[in-house]
Amino acid sequence: MDKALIIKKIVEHKKQPNLRYQLKERTEVFTNLLFYTLFDIDTPVGLNLERLEKEFDTLVNLACWDTEKPCKKVWENYVQKLPEILKKLNLDAEATVNCDPASLSIEEVYMAYPGFYAIAIYRLAHELYAIGFPLVPRLMTEYAHRQTGVDINPGARIGNSFHIDHGTGVVIGETAVIENHVKIYQGVTLGGLFVAKHLQKTKRHPTIKNNVTIYANATILGGETVIGKNSIIGGNAWLTDSVPANSKVFHTPEIKIKTQSNVS
Repeated sequence: MDKALIIKKIVEHKKQPNLRYQLKERTEVFTNLLFYTLFDIDTPVGLNLERLEKEFDTLVNLACWDTEKPCKKVWENYVQKLPEILKKLNLDAEATVNCDPASLSIEEVYMAYPGFYAIAIYRLAHELYAIGFPLVPRLMTEYAHRQTGVDINPGARIGNSFHIDHGTGVVIGETAVIENHVKIYQGVTLGGLFVAKHLQKTKRHPTIKNNVTIYANATILGGETVIGKNSIIGGNAWLTDSVPANSKVFHTPEIKIKTQSNVS
């Protein structure tokens, strides 16, 4: 075995000069620090904000490959938004404890509900996405995805008092718009009707209006698809067209009862 030749060939095929997995690892550290800073009562906020600033500076050095972009100015603007993000997340937690009869306390929601955790990381990532900070917002939401099974693209726009019950298998696409007081259940997909690279700059995912409930495994596709306010979308429904306000949409299963003649 010619070890030097093997090394040479591997190096030749490592073609991405900015591909440093340290960025992924440091993003996860940053995300955990953010979550504890906002929610853990024993975590000193002032001390952690100083730690977060240092971690963010590391992310800037790893993620901002275009030196002309003023990434170092991002932190000052971002940290000012944290109180408002926390305010929204408290509304999300209250929505969950009010919606789910299985919740025993609001503390349980903050600590044990995967849907809430995924929403929290989404909201923290979304503000960085909105200002165009590279890669880190997606790494944050993918970290939450890996832990919870909930895949929310940081580009989605989500209003107040959002509740995800159970969570596993939920997919919310980049250009989805979700208004206030929306409830969704496990397995729901808010996706694109077509998958093509030239559609990158277009609205590809649906709009969900106020007070909509979407039950388990429903699939809603398309950038022009709008689910009107106060509507209920039943489990396993498949929608590619808009639904008026105050609608109920249900998937009706076909039921066949076995008879003695067709039982072997």
